[in-house]
Amino acid sequence: MEGLRSIWLFIQDQVLGMKWLNQLIGNGLSWIGLDVSGRIGGSIQFFIYDVTKIVVLLCALIFMISYIQSYFPPERSRKILGRFHGIGANAAAALLGTVTPFCSCSSIPLFIGFTSAGLPLGVTFSFLISSPMVDLGSLVLLMSIFGTKIAIAYVVIGLVIAIVSGTLIEKFHMEKYVEDFIRQAQSVDIDSPELTRKDRIQFAKEQVVETFKKVFPYILVGVGIGAVIHNWIPEHWIEQILGSRNPFGVIFATLAGVPMYADIFGTIPVAEALLSKGAQLGTILAFMMAVTTLSVPSIIMLKKAVKPKLLAVFIGICTVGITIVGYLFNVFHGLFI
Repeated sequence: MEGLRSIWLFIQDQVLGMKWLNQLIGNGLSWIGLDVSGRIGGSIQFFIYDVTKIVVLLCALIFMISYIQSYFPPERSRKILGRFHGIGANAAAALLGTVTPFCSCSSIPLFIGFTSAGLPLGVTFSFLISSPMVDLGSLVLLMSIFGTKIAIAYVVIGLVIAIVSGTLIEKFHMEKYVEDFIRQAQSVDIDSPELTRKDRIQFAKEQVVETFKKVFPYILVGVGIGAVIHNWIPEHWIEQILGSRNPFGVIFATLAGVPMYADIFGTIPVAEALLSKGAQLGTILAFMMAVTTLSVPSIIMLKKAVKPKLLAVFIGICTVGITIVGYLFNVFHGLFI
């Protein structure tokens, strides 16, 4: 058992976490005369290391996930979801969201398509919440930075929020609050052509390029913010605002995430820096979930598809769910850190 643990720690630290790369970059910066223990040198090391690591992992993960996704085009996904009923359908939709696009604005068109095709509203909302919040790529990247327990916990609670929120929306029977052009749309049942292995590889490559172009600016911004927090903001400031001494830290973190727009890959460097400065785990998870689920751009896009009352219910349920999860993880902070 100890041998397996050692192997896994090596994979987590050196393969996924690329600790060797951090050391290599630090040595290189020291060789050219930068003090990596100082603010400027440390910020440069943090920035180069995190950007390189995230980009390498991102491209590899997008390729693998997109290859898997090629087996689940929208029409096939709709048919799969149509076979489930009740909370099982919400769970299936949330799980499907883990192998679909990487930000909420990419998921909303699929949400509209699924709703137009006649899938239950709560099921489509479970998909919409899960898709940007939780994906296979985030699981691997979270493991590389925070460790296995935190990564799995984040994915599990993300799926729970997606399933519970979708189930509640279904119970409220709010179908009439979907915009008319979506409810009246006609579903066209077209069988997708069978893709060859070469086609799937080409699709995966195209997704890598497209997604990289879309998220790279947010990675740069996220890592930049993380570098500033990590090397320039005093630790006691973070502890006062987001630490255990502030009972409103979770609420502040949730509200702070709303104006931002980034996918999970852009929020992880910020979360990494906050955790190193003393912010509580639940507060950080609440911030990440708010950014990926409740960002203003995605809410604006969703507003075109649903009426204000349904939009308000969606925002309210997600906000309450994220806040509760944040406080719960703060209570059990010691089990994960």
